[in-house]
Amino acid sequence: MIAVLQRVSQAGVEVGGETVGAIGAGLLILLGVSTEDSEQDADYLATKIAGLRIFPDSKGNMNISLQDVRGSALVVSQFTLCANCQKGKRPSFNRAAPAEMGKRLYRYFIERLRAQEVPVETGIFGAMMEVQLINQGPVTIVLDSKEK
Repeated sequence: MIAVLQRVSQAGVEVGGETVGAIGAGLLILLGVSTEDSEQDADYLATKIAGLRIFPDSKGNMNISLQDVRGSALVVSQFTLCANCQKGKRPSFNRAAPAEMGKRLYRYFIERLRAQEVPVETGIFGAMMEVQLINQGPVTIVLDSKEK
């Protein structure tokens, strides 16, 4: 499972011109689920993300977690994070989880993040979405559950 974290002052996602999820300060999380992923990958990432110290303290050092700042998360599914671009010029998405599995693990990840007392908004799994954000820092971090 791959998560791209972007520290934001605000973020939102629209489907068909309608806002389906929006947050103020917190994290935009783009989540890619692969065929090799399980609940253990989601558990690991949810715990890691909630406690990751990437928010500034009073001295401006990244020393405070999402839980500590009581920030929110906007979780958006993004199967393209599982792309393989090694051959040719067209990405292969064979590593991306099939829709049913991907949706199940996406929802499970959201539940686990909420269990960490993080308010969570979401996009719509499998929909064509427009994501807007103001990246604060900018801070962008990539986590892969297979690289524990």
